[in-house]
Amino acid sequence: MNQTIENKLLKKIRGKDSGWAFSQRDFANLGTRSAIDVALHRLQEKGVVRRALRGIYEYPRFSELLNGNLSPDVDQVAQALARKFGWRIQPSGPVAQNVLGLSTQVPARFIYLSDGPRRSYQMGQALLEFKHTALKEAGFKHRESALIVPALKSLGADRITPQVKTRIRHWLPPDRRKKVLADTQTVTGWVYSAIQEICREDING
Repeated sequence: MNQTIENKLLKKIRGKDSGWAFSQRDFANLGTRSAIDVALHRLQEKGVVRRALRGIYEYPRFSELLNGNLSPDVDQVAQALARKFGWRIQPSGPVAQNVLGLSTQVPARFIYLSDGPRRSYQMGQALLEFKHTALKEAGFKHRESALIVPALKSLGADRITPQVKTRIRHWLPPDRRKKVLADTQTVTGWVYSAIQEICREDING
């Protein structure tokens, strides 16, 4: 029975991109909690998954350049914690910029606004921190929107250059652009104007 659940977990995990982080709750429909815990432990022993934090695992990203696994993706871990505890979260501007590749500087503190309790987690040299607040823009349906909006806001209108728009456009898959446009219609005017330009169909790339 556990072997069957292990195979089900493995299929779901391998259906995700490497770097995906998750908890036992992400597999709640596949079996009992104890059976899922046993299956995750076995997959960890086999090196298929790796524990990022207590109760949070990840599907490791392998680097051919380094010939080894990369450190856990902090944003993925934050998303996994939010799903596990039922929080709504919103990345701070600097975190969103880092995820989008607009900033090459890796922050020492990854700060997320949350409607859950204030929590912090040490991940190697980085601190993952959740700050409790009333979230005004946590109603986005799509993760891409929740990253693009705070990134643009933290940059400010004067710093949203053509290069910034191009970088975000290359990051945003073409099949997600119309969804992001629909998802962000109620944001501040200059932010939405920038998103419209990023998602324009007549721009190459």
